[in-house]
Amino acid sequence: MNFPNILIKWYLQNKRDLPWRKTTNPYHIWLSEIMLQQTRVAQGTPYFFSFTKEFPTVFDLANASEEQVLKLWQGLGYYSRARNLHKTSQYVANELNGIFPDSYKELLKLKGVGEYTAAAIASFSYNEAVPVVDGNVFRVLSRYFDIESDISLPATKKEFIEIAHELMPKDNPAIFNQAIMEFGALQCVPKSPDCTICVFNDSCLALQKKKVSVLPVKSKKLKVTNRFFNYLILEDPSGNTLIQKRTSKGIWHNLYEFPLFETTEIVGFDVVSDAVKNQFFTSYTVLSIEECTETTVIHKLSHQHLHIQFWKVKIAEIIENGLNASKLKTFPFPIVIYNFIEKQEIIC
Repeated sequence: MNFPNILIKWYLQNKRDLPWRKTTNPYHIWLSEIMLQQTRVAQGTPYFFSFTKEFPTVFDLANASEEQVLKLWQGLGYYSRARNLHKTSQYVANELNGIFPDSYKELLKLKGVGEYTAAAIASFSYNEAVPVVDGNVFRVLSRYFDIESDISLPATKKEFIEIAHELMPKDNPAIFNQAIMEFGALQCVPKSPDCTICVFNDSCLALQKKKVSVLPVKSKKLKVTNRFFNYLILEDPSGNTLIQKRTSKGIWHNLYEFPLFETTEIVGFDVVSDAVKNQFFTSYTVLSIEECTETTVIHKLSHQHLHIQFWKVKIAEIIENGLNASKLKTFPFPIVIYNFIEKQEIIC
């Protein structure tokens, strides 16, 4: 079949100049693949440079504290990736003498490494003939071959892996994997692809049948829940404040935040004032309470929409071990809180 040859030719002419494509170092490829899970290349690239500069080897990453890793990861989201990254680096450094597993099967045993990531590392670092199947690959193959199987089902993934494996040139699987992912990212994009300039416009079944906009088929809808966060920013006469670590499992685990008052809906001054005086800061003399933002900040995660309000609470007493503005910025925060601090809206 001509498909892989045409695809690889397109790739060699159109590929982006990305740093992790210039190496077979499994540490760098692993870093890039973890960072690019659910993250656009443009957003992930600066983080890749930051991590490889700060942690040139897996030993450097393993020896860092989790807080250092989370701080450097700040803003990239899905922070469980960073925690798994750190734990895996320690395992590779301490248990495997810094040497990454050299097969798909063994790579799968690493924490935070799923089928796609293991396939990427195995093919890019070790040229193992194992196909990568991500959203880009689903899209390209479903359209080209007019496959209506529901991509949210495990059986469909197996079906696509078999097709990709059959297409893949076994002597150079890495370039095929790179090519099909790049083609999905640049040409066969989710919405309104320009099929007039596509190298497959004479053989793509979806184009011939006018089904490009309906493929791939994905039936399972992600349920989004709404949560309502009220952050209480304590300020003492010295301008110092108080933060806490999110130790419970769930979003932002082990990141820092201001004391949080979560409600079931957006609330006003009276509800917050009552909580501040009777629930949160009962040992302090509250001088004033004031909302810091004119509108509620909506922070969208994949499965949750957070409606966030920031409230300044001035107190008469000095906070023991309080943090000033410069010290505050050294802690790893969720990006929505860090941006608030950076804009100095904290002084509202």
